[in-house]
Parts: sequence; structure tokens; C-alpha cells
Amino acid sequence: MPSTPATPPTPATPPTPTTPPTPTTPPIPATPSATAAGSSGTPDLWRDRDFRRLWAGQAASQLGEHSALMLLPLIAVLTLHADPGQLGLLRAVGQAPILLFSLVAGAWVDRWRTRTVMVATDAGRAMALGAAAVAGLLGLLGLPALVVVAFAVGALSVFFDVAYQTALARLARRDQLVWGNSALEGSRSAAQIGGPALGGAMVSLLSVPVGAATSAAFFAVSCLSIRGIRHREQLPDRTGEDTGGRTGERTGTREPVWRRIGEGLRFVAADSSLRTVCLASAAFQFWLAATMTGYLLFVPRVLHLSGTAVGLTLAAVGPGALVGALLAARLPRRFGYGVVLVAAAALGDGAFLAVPALHGSSSATVAVLLAVNFVFGAFGQLVNVTVMAVRQAVTPAALQGRAAATITFVGMGLTPLGSLLGGFLAERWDLRTSLLVTAAGMLLSPALMAVSPLARLGRMLPAPKPSWDVRGTEAQ
Repeated sequence: MPSTPATPPTPATPPTPTTPPTPTTPPIPATPSATAAGSSGTPDLWRDRDFRRLWAGQAASQLGEHSALMLLPLIAVLTLHADPGQLGLLRAVGQAPILLFSLVAGAWVDRWRTRTVMVATDAGRAMALGAAAVAGLLGLLGLPALVVVAFAVGALSVFFDVAYQTALARLARRDQLVWGNSALEGSRSAAQIGGPALGGAMVSLLSVPVGAATSAAFFAVSCLSIRGIRHREQLPDRTGEDTGGRTGERTGTREPVWRRIGEGLRFVAADSSLRTVCLASAAFQFWLAATMTGYLLFVPRVLHLSGTAVGLTLAAVGPGALVGALLAARLPRRFGYGVVLVAAAALGDGAFLAVPALHGSSSATVAVLLAVNFVFGAFGQLVNVTVMAVRQAVTPAALQGRAAATITFVGMGLTPLGSLLGGFLAERWDLRTSLLVTAAGMLLSPALMAVSPLARLGRMLPAPKPSWDVRGTEAQ
């Protein structure tokens, strides 16, 4: 269940890690406070004012995103009475920017300060949802308008998610990455607690304009917090830093975007662990998208739960993910990164197989749904943090954005097709059968990791191989 920005949760021996040649990681810029401190990780970061602003802004942004992710589909199902095909289309359009913009986002983020990218995308999402609130007040928020808003929010979220992952790698030292990711993913987990419940409640209890305006307000808060970051990032491409290639080789600011994208693709393709992350993430995200389309139809229409109840059951992912974020700071170093990745992915993905067996809207049904989402969130977040730390550890500073974007592109590019498949199966089969098939499909992700070098990673993060040429060959 490898990680993805701005989406539902994902997956993750004493022997020496068996990763192939990987790049030299240039020193990652740190703030004065982080540099002066020791190597204790989290305490250093929490004393860093800029990291606290990044964390607070990312937390507010994630809360806005997760409330919107629940708000828009439930408006379609409960207010606009969308059929399965229309719901699948709405979700697919919201996820299409991952396929369309991920690689461009990576190339762009590596050229720009992450603060600039995050502020701009927060402002854009606030305006998109603000426009939805106005359309709701005027009675113009039909399915076509909802689709436009979903696409705009999805597109801007792609850039924000690549930027915040890259921001940490530029702000923190290598030994702080696991702790920093644990804190950021913990805030995302907290957003998963409040976001779905808030989105469901706003559809059931409040008006659509109020719901859209509330989600917009979270993005505005994030924008203000991140604007306060004062750390001056070192931009490898703009300062002429080496990207990890042969001695004296530089990447200029005028290098074509397509060539920069190709560098990121070649780097990820050359590392067997990162290739596995891409494949396992693609399998998981495809089947998860199909599963969630069926879930959002199955729970209200077959189990007859209200919008508030649907949001509350999905909100259980949040506390589970908080637990997973805490475990991610400890378990990989105790049992090994590979063991944790495979086991957590299998347990988290397998939990959804219990959902199609449920009947009725009793308190026992709700309790099982809460437990399923809690387990899914805990093990999914454990995988998210672990995979992100591995990726950041083996990637040069100059390629952080492009590596994150390449994995997002490959891993989540098929989610629109997964959403469409979920709607297609729900129309042609009964909801219970289609949900069972799609939930079983998610187990392909841990199976792929189990037979790959990723499963053999030990208790230490893999060290980058010195001398890597971004054009795909080892430097001589």
C-alpha cells in the first residue's frame, strides 16, 4: 500500500539492504536550529519555527482536502442523486490530475521554492471551493459544476502534495526524515479523523454552501501559516548544484521540462526498490479507487447509513493512522523496513474484505466498519511513512520533487480508471459482489512487495550509492 499525496492511506533484516546503485545525496539544507541540535530527530524539528509552520499549514490543508473528498461525492449521491456511473465519473475527474500533472509538478517543484508552490495551491483551492459555495447559494451547483470543482481541487492538490514532501527533505537532516514524516503524516491522520466526519455532517446537517465555504477556510488558514516560513531553500537547479551526475555536470535553469521529467523517470526506473514502490502503489491505488466508489454506494444504499454515519465510519481511518504514524518511528528500526512494509500492507488491505459481509444498519455493523477503517488507517499509515522515508533517503536533493512526482504518477495514475471500474461493476453486479471483488484486488499490492528486493530491506535506511548519473548510468 505505498503512499500517495492527497489520497486515502497506502502500504511497507538485519542483512545489508540490497538496493541497486542509487544517487549520492548532497547535504540537505537545515535551519540554524536544526543544525545546532544533535541527531535526536523530532525534538530538533519541533524547536524549528519553520517546521512548525510547515506542519500547521499542512495539517490545515489536509483537513480541508479530506473534508472536500467526502463533501463532493456525498453531495452528488445524497443531494443530486447521482447514479453509480455518475459517481464514478466525478471521482475519476477529481483523480485525473494525478495522471495529467504529477510529472510536471515534480519538475516544477524542483525549480521553485516549495513555500511558493504551497501558498499558491492553497489559495487556488480556497477560491475553487469558495466559488462552489457561491454557486450553491445561487442554486447553480449541479453535477457539471461539481465536476469542475473536483478537477480544480484535484489538480492543485497534486502540486501541494509533491511540494510538502519535498519541503521536508530540504528543511530537515537525513537522520530527521523518519521523525519529520511521522509528524507530517500524523497531521494528515488527524485530518482523516475530522475531515470525513465533518464532510458527512455538513451534507446531512448543514447547507451545501456552508460546507464548501468551511473547506475553503481550511485552505486559507494553511496559506497563511505556510507564508510565514522564513527558511531560504537552496534550489539545486537555480544555484547550479550538482544533481548527482558526473563531476562538473550541471543542470541549468533553462533545461527543457521534458528532459527534467525524463531524469526523474530514469532515476526511479533504475532503482529496484523504487520500481517496486511504483508497481505496488499502482495496484493498490487502482483497486482502492474501485473499492471506495463501491463503498460510498454500498454503505448508504445497502446498509442504509446516513451521510453522517458514513463520514464517521471513514473518520476511523484517522485515529488508526495516528497510531500508524507513531509505530512508523519505531517498528522499521526494530523489525526491518521490508518486513514492516509487507506485513502492514497485507493486514491493512485485507481488512476491507470484512465490509461486503455486513448486513443492516445495527450498532454492530457500525462498530465493524469503524474497526475496519481503524485497522486500514493504522497499517496504511505505517506503510506511507516507511515508503516515504526510503524514497527520500535514496534520492538526491536535486531530484526529490521529480522522484516523488514520478512515484505519484505511476502509483496513482490509474486511480481514475479504478473509480470508473468501481462504478461499472456496481451497475452490472450487485453492490456486495462488486465490493468483494475490488477489495480482494487490493491484496495484489503486498504480494508484489513480498517478491521484490523491497521486502529484504533491513533495520537501517538504504544508503545512496555514490556517483549516479541522472541520465540512467553509473558515473565512471
